[in-house]
Amino acid sequence: MNRGSLRAAAFPAYPGIALADVRLLDCEAACSEAGEELLASDAIGFDSESKPTFHKGEASTGPHLVQLATDTRVYLFPISRSHGNDALRAVLESSRVLKVGFGLGNDRRALQSKLRIETRNVVDLGEVLRGPGHRGTVGAKVAVAHFFAQTLQKSKKIGTSNWATARLSERQKLYAADDAQVALRIYRAWLQNGRAVAPMIDVADDRDDRRRVPPQAPDSA
Repeated sequence: MNRGSLRAAAFPAYPGIALADVRLLDCEAACSEAGEELLASDAIGFDSESKPTFHKGEASTGPHLVQLATDTRVYLFPISRSHGNDALRAVLESSRVLKVGFGLGNDRRALQSKLRIETRNVVDLGEVLRGPGHRGTVGAKVAVAHFFAQTLQKSKKIGTSNWATARLSERQKLYAADDAQVALRIYRAWLQNGRAVAPMIDVADDRDDRRRVPPQAPDSA
């Protein structure tokens, strides 16, 4: 599959996760239960969302939501509230559980700044999937096309919505959940392919990716 075919092929839509498999954690007990399941996993998908800033010089107060995915379920941690921080810290600082995602530099810096969480054992797929000779990072859209021959549909309206709200819409929940779980699914597919990536994955195809961070080497376990 070359760059031209990635752009031209009429791929079917990536189906995403079912809403019934997304858990918005609304109390300490739910967060603790989710933390136990996540800590029992070998690898989880990881992403975060922040309320956008609209004025020049305005500082972000995010992240406001952290998404952690197993193979079958996604947990949404609304970190602007008072519960769940201990469970979230235990998972993200675990050296045993691998965290995988795309463009994680900003996510990790914001969590460290806001909650003093030092995320450990991380693989940024945007870095490991890029082909030899390419600069920048690969985004989830290109990776989904490459591994699954599907189109990951991303709504800019939802992506720039208010993630600090106490009542997330169904579309927000699904958007956030897919961001985390698609990373884990791609990681599994990458392993099945013997960690081999064809060099024609082109970072230029993901210009609408919301993350614009310098390349960052994956952590070691």
